[in-house]
Amino acid sequence: MADKILSDKFYSTMKKLEPRYPSKLALLLPALHAAQDEFGWLSSGVMDEVAEYIGIHPAQVREVATFYSMYNFKPVGKYHIKVCTNVSCSLRGAERLLEHCEKKLGIKVAETTPDKKFTVDEEECLGACGTAPAMMINDDYHENLDVQKLDRILGELE
Repeated sequence: MADKILSDKFYSTMKKLEPRYPSKLALLLPALHAAQDEFGWLSSGVMDEVAEYIGIHPAQVREVATFYSMYNFKPVGKYHIKVCTNVSCSLRGAERLLEHCEKKLGIKVAETTPDKKFTVDEEECLGACGTAPAMMINDDYHENLDVQKLDRILGELE
């Protein structure tokens, strides 16, 4: 590989994790998470480097990464807002919350504010059906949402 994109910290983390897994291939998801933690998203170059580290073809990395909704393939804002729009959340007002986010932030779904502070996306399911509607901001869950609660949460981020 030409120049390395991933940090020494990434490689150190992988070396620490290796003994916990039956094979290097089993490290693929943790490696993708660690790589995304460094940059906020997975570029082609980063995925190629992960493939080389794991010892698989880059297409295999892309197949796995694109299967999951937790990986970003373009830069996202400092706060990545993911609103669940599956059945339970939709029945309890998720679309209204998503529209409110778009209006309040001045962007559409899958867009990032010009200041790179917020990205809004739809999420297929956050597994919080009993506390719908739900959203995630980065790695934090927010449940039992309504417009007022959403405004309060967003206000705390600005």
